[in-house]
Amino acid sequence: MKIAIGLDIGGTNTELAWVNSKGEILKHLKLKTKNFPKPEQLVENVGNAILEGNNEFSSDKILGLGIGAPNGNYYNGSIEFAPNLGWKGIIYLAELFKQKIKLPTKLTNDANAAAYAEMLYGGAKNMQNFLVVTLGTGLGSGIIVNGEMLYGSTGFAGELGHTVVDYNGRTCGCGRKGCLETYASATGIVRTVNDYLATTKESSTLKKLTNIESKDIFLAAMQNDNIAIKSINYTGEILGKHLSDYVALFSPEAIFLTGGLAKAHQLLIPPTQKAMNKQMLNIFQNTVKILPSQLINQNAGLLGAAAMIMK
Repeated sequence: MKIAIGLDIGGTNTELAWVNSKGEILKHLKLKTKNFPKPEQLVENVGNAILEGNNEFSSDKILGLGIGAPNGNYYNGSIEFAPNLGWKGIIYLAELFKQKIKLPTKLTNDANAAAYAEMLYGGAKNMQNFLVVTLGTGLGSGIIVNGEMLYGSTGFAGELGHTVVDYNGRTCGCGRKGCLETYASATGIVRTVNDYLATTKESSTLKKLTNIESKDIFLAAMQNDNIAIKSINYTGEILGKHLSDYVALFSPEAIFLTGGLAKAHQLLIPPTQKAMNKQMLNIFQNTVKILPSQLINQNAGLLGAAAMIMK
């Protein structure tokens, strides 16, 4: 059975795994990204771990290294201006690793990696057209059209989180206003709750909390807290409306939600599906389901990085 190495680089943690063609993790390592203030330090440390770990497997079985990272450009194998990593400018990380470990190396962004994982190991195994939406601190998306990842001319296609809800809306980390991820993400739903709490006299258990997190909102909603329920419905409504635009452009068979916010899919999907269907063109009605990722409790980015090589 063939083996692909997956590397998932996040703002907090960097994870490394050897994955077989069934999606089983054979060996796993976890490191703190902040321990590598320079990318060359990460390449040296992780590269040595890869070379050492490879000794546990037959060399003819290892296909290569796949990397998932924020602001990853598949065409150049580069990470470009990723603010949450603290690395400046454009870093050609795939080439640095290739020189270090002497194996084929590819790099893509973390949302695309999640889409690769869903295609090979998750709910999209038999699908040729689908979307994976990652709902975490921000909102990312991986687009599969006719069985292939959509990268566009620059390598950065699929920035659904930076389509605009309101041009005079919430300030986004990208510097613009009203981006979808400022409403439909873990940070977005917290902003919605805080807006409600600041303008209502309605009672809510959330008023007792100093630093509200998205998980607090869903726990409150399960206890019938009206502010929490309203916030989830508002989030789903905005997300669903924008997904209807995606459907009009790409006509997917399904849309998969993953990431921390999507773990509450039993509350989030119904208002999202309702809003999407309401806004949908008639020719697309009843053709698209919104589903939780089958890998929602696994590291889809890590599996996806390996899947990119396996595919």
